[in-house]
Amino acid sequence: MGEANTLGQKKIKLVLSDLHLGKGRQLENGSINSLEEFYYAEKLVEFIQYYSSGAYRDYDVEIVINGDFLNFLQVDYRGHYLTVITESIAVEILKSCLKGHPQVFKAMGDFLSVANRKITYVIGNHDQGMMFQACRDYLDQVIGHRLQYKNIIYFFDGVHIEHGHMHEAANRMDPKKFFLKQGLPEPILNLPFGSHFFVELVLKIKEKYPHVDKVRPFGRMIRWSLVNETHLTLKAFVELFKYAYRVIFTSELRFRWTLKKLFKIFFESAIFPDLSTAARRILGDTRVHTVIFGHTHVYEYRQWGNQKEYFNTGTWTELTSLDIVSLGKITKLTYVLLEYVDQESRPRGRLKEWRGFHRIEEDVAIG
Repeated sequence: MGEANTLGQKKIKLVLSDLHLGKGRQLENGSINSLEEFYYAEKLVEFIQYYSSGAYRDYDVEIVINGDFLNFLQVDYRGHYLTVITESIAVEILKSCLKGHPQVFKAMGDFLSVANRKITYVIGNHDQGMMFQACRDYLDQVIGHRLQYKNIIYFFDGVHIEHGHMHEAANRMDPKKFFLKQGLPEPILNLPFGSHFFVELVLKIKEKYPHVDKVRPFGRMIRWSLVNETHLTLKAFVELFKYAYRVIFTSELRFRWTLKKLFKIFFESAIFPDLSTAARRILGDTRVHTVIFGHTHVYEYRQWGNQKEYFNTGTWTELTSLDIVSLGKITKLTYVLLEYVDQESRPRGRLKEWRGFHRIEEDVAIG
């Protein structure tokens, strides 16, 4: 899969996140999968090929997948969307994702077949199923090479990379208890509150309005919905209150959050959270000069003090803006390029957008 760097060899690392690969745009019966969010498989393949050939042929290249690469939460298991996920269920969901985007995983295998190539997979909140060893083994088997997996943080050369969900109350996983085992026939994922909320409430709305969680500002969307989709919006609020009642007053295993925890989640939660405060806190560590998050779906760059830098890689999925200055659908295939210049120990980061190669025509994303 790779070899030790030779003296003087140029080196880069590419960080991208939030691709949300699901079952694919077209289902087995030929119908459109309205819950698929990733439409850019060809461009991702081009991206992988570009950085493993041509000018980069002799480089040491590492691709860092910084969470939510696969969309476990939005892929059904035998027709059902589950929050009780065992290892065998997670493997079946993974197989659905692999089947939906075969060209992507072939490109990853081709990439790793070249010397001095590496892929590191950092787990996010939508692909928590990759915590299971069987999922990792199966993905490695399909790709034909072993990936490096990181549960929360990937740290090297002063660069701190993590998905970002650990800095948001609703989606924060328990780092001491990734799985629930007590009183169960087999371990299940210890999903955070946000995952339960998404599967058990938001998905019901997304089945009719697939892009409801991709609109910003969220408050403006609510106001628009109250005027233009009054019945649906009021129905959604009723379902929200019913869900809140169940969470607070039921003793079900899946609802195991204290009232204090729920209030913390409520006051911290945001559709597009700002993680710059968390980044600045991490940059207070003298060993860290660069922080890279994903999760928010909003690309960002900020700098503090003596070259302390924060990048957010954004998303490769579509967003819809209701701001007059950026009205309409927005898609930017953003990523961070970390380059080691003149054998410096500190890599230099740049926020970039992948445009892909020019093509005369391509399919319109429908759904």
